[in-house]
Amino acid sequence: MDEEYDVIVLGTGLTECILSGIMSVNGKKVLHMDRNPYYGGESSSITPLEELYKRFQLLEGPPESMGRGRDWNVDLIPKFLMANGQLVKMLLYTEVTRYLDFKVVEGSFVYKGGKIYKVPSTETEALASNLMGMFEKRRFRKFLVFVANFDENDPKTFEGVDPQTTSMRDVYRKFDLGQDVIDFTGHALALYRTDDYLDQPCLETINRIKLYSESLARYGKSPYLYPLYGLGELPQGFARLSAIYGGTYMLNKPVDDIIMENGKVVGVKSEGEVARCKQLICDPSYIPDRVRKAGQVIRIICILSHPIKNTNDANSCQIIIPQNQVNRKSDIYVCMISYAHNVAAQGKYIAIASTTVETMDPEKEVEPALELLEPIDQKFVAISDLYEPIDDGSESQVFCSCSYDATTHFETTCNDIKDIYKRMAGTAFDFENMKRKQNDVFGEAEQ
Repeated sequence: MDEEYDVIVLGTGLTECILSGIMSVNGKKVLHMDRNPYYGGESSSITPLEELYKRFQLLEGPPESMGRGRDWNVDLIPKFLMANGQLVKMLLYTEVTRYLDFKVVEGSFVYKGGKIYKVPSTETEALASNLMGMFEKRRFRKFLVFVANFDENDPKTFEGVDPQTTSMRDVYRKFDLGQDVIDFTGHALALYRTDDYLDQPCLETINRIKLYSESLARYGKSPYLYPLYGLGELPQGFARLSAIYGGTYMLNKPVDDIIMENGKVVGVKSEGEVARCKQLICDPSYIPDRVRKAGQVIRIICILSHPIKNTNDANSCQIIIPQNQVNRKSDIYVCMISYAHNVAAQGKYIAIASTTVETMDPEKEVEPALELLEPIDQKFVAISDLYEPIDDGSESQVFCSCSYDATTHFETTCNDIKDIYKRMAGTAFDFENMKRKQNDVFGEAEQ
């Protein structure tokens, strides 16, 4: 403890573990502490099942029908990885993929008029889909071809659209797309949670649809991946990376005080000892006085003994309920995984419904999602506050991550990581900085 470190990291959530991994690879001396006895902080996977019941104050514990408690790994925060997204890139560059196994999620579905439909994943599926009529399909296809060919550095591909000034609403108008198709494109392909994007420049939306189709192109069933044994494996993988490069880890370590001098962080006090540091990274729970509440997310974990209806008996899937379809401002998501991912007992499924809270009765808000999941064996309801830092850390050198939002993938988390890195290092984030050195410090030579 009583040493001088370049960086001290508090909390072992995914954001913190990736940053400590990058800092260690870049030759920084890192101390990583967590007050909990387990990895993952807010984004951990809970095992055995008895522990989940305890956590949600269900004192009677799981019934026999749930199988063996240790066959369960239940994520507290449901997310998938975009196959061509930033987190997969981070895993590949750092070679943390060595410690993990992934499965492709079997399908993505979208809700329309009370029913769910498969989001078409190939041109053939798109032409056969009941989501839109015959002529709509042709216009939609034209739009997709335009997006696929679009290159922001080549004005010849713009077809009269200016990526910096034309709004997405105008692009939809140009291709004469109807409201249902707009809902589906913005929410199930570009994965926006609200409709605010419609009046913003179209470049970001075009890039999001490209990311979706490039991710889809990698494996074909859906653009999403999920790690065997649950998302809790991700922070642990990056923690191993940090340890290989000399990072020091302490779990179950209470943090008594963050020591400041002249408004700048100089160390962390724990159990009477002080570890000194130049910079500090932490999640909001370690510095309640330096964060503000930015909203709430409700997540309901549902244990099922059956696949979700109308998903073709998929053992994993995602369902998006666009806000327009249920008169809301933000979408409702369902992420479903099962025994096939080593996260539940044989024949059991875990579906997690989540959304950004908009009213005083959050449970009522996710009802449209829960109706799709009936019958439900057991529900665990969590309503979490979302926090964000009140300053950028440039004065204090205290860099705080944002809470995990209601999105269904890790792209926003990766943006937060890149942003914190930039503020800490003073230079833009570059994936090359994550590459392992030719010969690892501890002799784990390149495979």
